[in-house]
Amino acid sequence: MLCVPPVIGRLALLFGLVSLCACSPTLDWREVRPEGSGLVALFPCKPSTDARVVTLEGASVRMLLTACRAGDATWALAFADVANPSRVAPVLAALRAATAANLGATVQALGPMRVSGMTPNPRAERLSVRGKLPAGDPVTMETAFFTKGTRVFQASVMGPQLKAEAVDSFFDNLKLPP
Repeated sequence: MLCVPPVIGRLALLFGLVSLCACSPTLDWREVRPEGSGLVALFPCKPSTDARVVTLEGASVRMLLTACRAGDATWALAFADVANPSRVAPVLAALRAATAANLGATVQALGPMRVSGMTPNPRAERLSVRGKLPAGDPVTMETAFFTKGTRVFQASVMGPQLKAEAVDSFFDNLKLPP
């Protein structure tokens, strides 16, 4: 039988408890299916959904935003059905321009965005955006634009500093089942 001095035993127990606390996840991933989107997403927190009518390229559309905050970042997915296939590309371009303008940002293209089940579109892309919030605080955002039929999507992660592994997990797990 192993004999452990009481002080070492208590220290081992304390370190064990501390390591359990240290391992508690900041990001609690869960599958989310935003209503009406046809999309399956993996969010690191329990999101809420808000809907409003917005003007995109001269037409009013209902846009739904599903978002939550975890790990010093905001995780979001917005989508709208623009109803007319000829409006998809201009709306994607307008969303991209608005993202940069809202943050007074510099934009770096990271490459095409590919989501399982999406409709191919040359404007489907992933971007890195560095800018400032209205209060002047610096912010980094990774955002992606893609489509399914006449639905346009924007997925985003925004915060002071982003963890690449978590951001990649968010984007890599977006799916549009057939």
